[in-house]
Formats: sequence, structure tokens, C-alpha cells
Amino acid sequence: MVRARLRIAALLAAVGVLVCAPMAAARSADVAALQVALRALGLYDGAVDGDAGPGTRAGVARFQSRRGLAADGVAGPRTRRALGSRGRPALGARAIVSGTSGWDVAALQWQLSIHGFPSGAFDGGFGARTRAALIRFQAWAGLAADGVAGPGTLAALRRPAPASILRFAAPIAAPVSDRFGPRGGTFHTGVDYAAPAGQAVSAAGRGCVTWAGYDSGGYGNLVVIRHRLGMATFYAHLSSIAVRQGQCVVAGDRVGRVGSTGRSTGPHLHFEMRLRGAAVDPMTGF
Repeated sequence: MVRARLRIAALLAAVGVLVCAPMAAARSADVAALQVALRALGLYDGAVDGDAGPGTRAGVARFQSRRGLAADGVAGPRTRRALGSRGRPALGARAIVSGTSGWDVAALQWQLSIHGFPSGAFDGGFGARTRAALIRFQAWAGLAADGVAGPGTLAALRRPAPASILRFAAPIAAPVSDRFGPRGGTFHTGVDYAAPAGQAVSAAGRGCVTWAGYDSGGYGNLVVIRHRLGMATFYAHLSSIAVRQGQCVVAGDRVGRVGSTGRSTGPHLHFEMRLRGAAVDPMTGF
């Protein structure tokens, strides 16, 4: 039964690539996997965003020209075969496990990211970080957290990405300089606000502080506030922290000031929202 389902899923995936040719504007895991393959070949330098725009089509056409194929910019079966191991297998053709690589792994990495569980660079290789992200997603989705992407996991990843279930206030009066979503070959899990060092940062809603200190994983000075219904907000790269762990706050209370601590190239506020651990687009909470 499982093998039959995988064969059916593989057939549908293959048909789907053909149906969307010329590639549809809608974002898809297959387009993201194609972009990963093109980036590896130096033929695409845009974001792995699943959006079949002009840059993706141009990259496909350049690849086709190299391989003596009709340069129509459409990733049909012949183009997929020409991509070799980067163009196969189709997502759903097999259970994806640690140590595997290929088109389906790249598609899986992209799906995990848009569902709030990024695993680092989109590279089409199932390593330790991809497995850890997969296990976190499976636990979040109420599945057996076995680190194997089989039919049940892939079905869960076809559901809409999670969004904020609460309404929040903006944590700072500043323009957004970088949004939630794909960033080059990786995924940005929050929004960045362009603001000068020292500008006050406020709590986005009522809740209690679960972390107020330095995070060595890249956030630098970080405040995390737990809200109702499994929601949490993150305030990163602060120059100073104005709250303590266990303190309860309301929207507008100062939690710190803008800085550039941790992995940061300049002063700004990195702000995240999470739903039971899954990173969600903060714009869905305003």
C-alpha cells in the first residue's frame, strides 16, 4: 500500500511539472527544487522561492542550450533527465531518509522552511540539520517524529503554512527592510526593521518573558515573550535588554533597544513570531 501511494504521488508530481509549463506564477516545491539545481550549476542567483519568474526561466534556457536541448525555459522531462541526480527523483517517489540527496530532498527542505522549520541552506542534501528540522515539524504536526519523510509527512506539508492566531502591535516605529521568507539560498524566519542603534523596542503584546539574555546561536541579545495559545515573539540583536526572565509585560512596554549583537551586519531589529515553535510570517499577526 505504501509503495503504491508513493508511485501515485511520484506520477502526480511528474505530471504537475508538465502541467505548469510554461511554469506557473504560483509558488511550488518543484520550482524551488529546480532553482536549487540551477544554483548548484551557477545558472541562477536569485532566491529559492518556488516562484517561476524570469530568472528561473532564463536559467533553465541557459542549461538547455548547454545540453543541446530546445531552449524554451520549460523544465520538462528531457530537461529533468539532463539534470541528472539534481533532477530526480520526484517528490513522493520514495521515503526520504538521512543520507539521500536530489530533487525531492530540495523540495522537502523548501516545504519545511515555509512551514516554519528551516534547515539552513537549500542544497538538496539530507543531512543532520534537515533531519532535525523534519523531526521538529513531525512533532509539531502530531506525526510520528521518526525523521523519515513518507506519505503522511508529505501530506502534512501540502497543507497551508501556519499563520499567527493572535493580533499584535508593531514592536517598533521603523520601516521593514527584510521580510519573512526566502533569502538567497536560505530562509529568513522573521522581519527586519531598519532602525538606528539605541531606538526603543516594545513588546508586541501581553505575555511573560521566557528568555532575556545573550543567545550564542546568532540572535545576540535576545528577548522572547510567551503569549496565549502557543504564540511567542522574538526580539533579536538588541544593544541592551530592559526586562528579566519571568517578567510579564503588555503591548508597548519597553523590552530593550536596537543594536547589532550576534550575527548582524548593522543596527536593526530582527522580530519573529512563532506558533508552538513554528516560525510564522509576522505580517499575519498585524
